[in-house]
Amino acid sequence: MGGIVAPAHTPPAADAPVALIFSPHPDDEAITGGLALRLLRECGWNVINVALTLGSKPERRAERLEELKGACGFLGFGLLPAAPGGLEKVSVATRTNQSEFWSASVGIVADIIRQRRPRVIFFPHKRDWNSTHIGAHWLVADALREVDGLSCYLVETEYWGQMASPNLLVEYRLEDVADLVAAVSFHAGEVRRNPYHLRLPAWLQDNARRGGELVGGQGKAAPDFVFAQLFRMRRWRSGRMERCISGGRYLSAAVSADEVFGLSPILV
Repeated sequence: MGGIVAPAHTPPAADAPVALIFSPHPDDEAITGGLALRLLRECGWNVINVALTLGSKPERRAERLEELKGACGFLGFGLLPAAPGGLEKVSVATRTNQSEFWSASVGIVADIIRQRRPRVIFFPHKRDWNSTHIGAHWLVADALREVDGLSCYLVETEYWGQMASPNLLVEYRLEDVADLVAAVSFHAGEVRRNPYHLRLPAWLQDNARRGGELVGGQGKAAPDFVFAQLFRMRRWRSGRMERCISGGRYLSAAVSADEVFGLSPILV
């Protein structure tokens, strides 16, 4: 597991569009990072994984950070821990009951967004079941409101809990899927207890099955995707989330991944 020699990666251009992945845990950058990987590989974007936490076990955090460095290095993602040991108590309970503690974490995330000025932010949707995933959603959502003059795209991800209303189905090539599996395998301490990296291709295949009608419409012809991932895409502008896709959208592997993010004709 892990230990795979990372390929050589060309550094992004100084003016490359920035994509921030706000990951609740180490491994989420690879599990939900396929579209970001396409942006990096096909379009030269600067993809940065923001590690919100390093897991719930303090004794494992240093090891998990090293595993995360290996995974990000393999994929070519930049890595930015939100705090030296990761943020603590990223949950709705903290947001509700410990407002000062929560506000400090929101400020950290807002500073990252303010400094990086991303074109796209990836983060979990608000019903992604796991308490840290849900907390990560609200942490990013609250931080967005603290950043003045920001206009960007928001791409919500799912893993533990399915979205009721995804609007974007993204196809992955076989080589991208293989590299995502390899990247997850760097999280050796986690996959030893549950080899979920080996099940990632089957999950992506099931996304292709579900997404054909969830995104395209009930009873509509499904795209001929073998591997795909579901997302909900919106736009952040003037301090609020806006719809930016009418209906749903399929993004095939034959189309440039940045088409939906304003570098080709924008969706309205």
